[in-house]
Amino acid sequence: MKKKALLIAPAVALGLTTMAGAPAMADHAAGSYSTTLNQLNNSGASGTAWIDVNGTEATVTIETSGLAETFMDGPYPHVQHIHIGAQGACPTMADDADGDGVLSTPEGQPAYGMIGTTLSLEGSTGPEAGTDVTVAPSGSSFTYERTFELNQETQDSLANGTAVVVVHGLDPATQPAAATEKMSTLPGAESLPLAATAPALCGPLQMQPAGGADTGVDVAAAGETAGTTDAGAVALGGAGLLAALGGAYAVRRRMVAGR
Repeated sequence: MKKKALLIAPAVALGLTTMAGAPAMADHAAGSYSTTLNQLNNSGASGTAWIDVNGTEATVTIETSGLAETFMDGPYPHVQHIHIGAQGACPTMADDADGDGVLSTPEGQPAYGMIGTTLSLEGSTGPEAGTDVTVAPSGSSFTYERTFELNQETQDSLANGTAVVVVHGLDPATQPAAATEKMSTLPGAESLPLAATAPALCGPLQMQPAGGADTGVDVAAAGETAGTTDAGAVALGGAGLLAALGGAYAVRRRMVAGR
């Protein structure tokens, strides 16, 4: 039950709140969108994301490299989303309001907004799956491709230029000293380190000219790579990682308190 709570509780705080209904704009969202994913929090990571929208169906492809790879002998799961409803921009370290050297998820929300769509390997793509690490890609580099029904809120955000791709998860061991032992500020995630829920990559989505943009990536090869992902391994590794993170930090806190 404790493990389950660690995995599920942060979902609300990461931004799964459903956005208020907006006027229907589904037809206006059709087309191709892309972005370069740039590092946040000095993660050293990079990537590319693009989305093809046809009616209510979207095909999302993401390539990343340089992310946190492992922690406590498990593959590091990286939850990823299309954030919506704010400025359609990525935050900078100037938005690190408390000056601890790590830009937290709440500190970034004024720029990129709340979760509109979860870019999961399988199952739900709604905001409610926002922190389900059992369906998140994992490791330092991955290629993700999935076709699914895109919700109206995200379609509207794509159409009005406020959709942003964000990939989360930093290595707690490499963070600035002021944040190394700081816990997540997200309600329900206080047993996790700040880095576990912080953003690592970000990119505002922009509509491309008819015919799409040249991403330089072989989509067929990307699909083949995505198809070889062992969902079971991701589920076990991801769940074990965050459970271990929560347990290890809880023990540390008790030891400190008992000094």
